Amino acid sequence: MWPAIGHVLPLAVAVALSSVPIMAIVLILLSPNRVRSAVPFLIGWVLGLAAVVTGFTLLAQTIPTPRHPQVALGITEIVIGAAIMTLAAITWRQAPPAAAREPSWRRAVSSLGPWASFGFACALNLRPKAVLLAAATGLVIRADDVNIAQGAIVIGVYTIISATTVAGPVIATLMAPDKTKGWLLSAQHWLNENSPVVAVVVMLIIGVALIGNGITRL
Repeated sequence: MWPAIGHVLPLAVAVALSSVPIMAIVLILLSPNRVRSAVPFLIGWVLGLAAVVTGFTLLAQTIPTPRHPQVALGITEIVIGAAIMTLAAITWRQAPPAAAREPSWRRAVSSLGPWASFGFACALNLRPKAVLLAAATGLVIRADDVNIAQGAIVIGVYTIISATTVAGPVIATLMAPDKTKGWLLSAQHWLNENSPVVAVVVMLIIGVALIGNGITRL
């Protein structure tokens, strides 16, 4: 089980560093709806994380074991790593200038109610990068040959680590809203300026890590 946790750890960190859910929760926490929408968003984010990675883990279990399973997994990891790096290149090429860097969802998220926040958080787990990371996680768990109980623990660790950057601001703001407002405003400004760069760097690091890990299995 411990090797499996070690293998999914960098993938979970990549999810945690994703700028989209962080920006979304920052905007919600700075809005008048923070008391009734922040917790539903967090719940939706956590449940969505767990559901998507569980789905891919179960799907990976249905893949027939080839004659050389480590080679097959290595090739799959290389393909997913290359896909993530391609997505990084597309993200970089399509990044708008800083002055125009406010997509429509950012303007709408501050007014989301509890159920809308919950649904939006769940839907964020279906973004291409999130799906690729969840698929890679499912394959890693499949390759490490853990039992059901151990697989559940690995998924739990992945989910907890992935959710830390959303859960942290929610807990801190609900406990001390006046003390966190300045930090949230600073975070919003920093993300507005740097979110494309952060997204590209994280995807490149994970892509390289997956390709390197895949090569070691060949």
